[in-house]
Amino acid sequence: MNDLFRPFSLEGKTALVTGASSGLGLHFAQVLAKAGARVALAARRTDLLDKVCSEIVEAGGEALAVSMDVTDSESIRAAFDHIEETFGVPNVVINNAGITIPKLLLDLSDEDWDGVIDTNLNGVAFVTREAGRRLVAAGTPGSIVNIASIIAERLQKCLSNYAAAKAAVVQLSKAAALELAPHNIRVNALCPGYFNTPLNSEWFKTHAGQALIKRVPTGRIGELDELNGPLLLLASDAGSLMTGSAITVDGGHVLSEL
Repeated sequence: MNDLFRPFSLEGKTALVTGASSGLGLHFAQVLAKAGARVALAARRTDLLDKVCSEIVEAGGEALAVSMDVTDSESIRAAFDHIEETFGVPNVVINNAGITIPKLLLDLSDEDWDGVIDTNLNGVAFVTREAGRRLVAAGTPGSIVNIASIIAERLQKCLSNYAAAKAAVVQLSKAAALELAPHNIRVNALCPGYFNTPLNSEWFKTHAGQALIKRVPTGRIGELDELNGPLLLLASDAGSLMTGSAITVDGGHVLSEL
């Protein structure tokens, strides 16, 4: 390997990706495995993860499917126990699990609000806390990457609960970075814009989807591979002096004129 790229390697590291059954999380798990990490893929249902784990193993990597409900601290602890027994303490953690319940604020029920906050904010906090505790106990440096969103910076109707959670994730990442820095544990946030995934590809072909794309200065949405560089920068030793940062990857969408 060219020495210039060696810091981006994750050889010898154990990575955990939450919400790994589809979309960004699934892609992130595959990228981390290709970068050399042993990867634990976490979701509530492990049957959705088995195929991906098999593909990673067949390609020469190491992968483990773990059941985890990020809103339940006991479930998180049990998942970390399983990962630690199999691969060792996760020293790269990608907090990706998230949901949306798109409704106008006046139409949101208490359950709608709590559901998004519990998964998208509390889940990130609980997993970050458990990862930090394990890394400190082991005396091991680590990198935690919390997946936020451009919705933390710019707004869209019907996403008040999601916007509140993602904005809080950015600030949580900074607060955790400050506290964990003495332990050589870095915490950063990655804020993706709109990306082409199997879940939204058809919507982007609609009139509303095309209208959104026109508001992106680069005139297009992102492809998942365009997140690989920012992800690996934050996850690997290449970003060893970066902590408390929030990287936006959105084709300049947050810069668009009002």
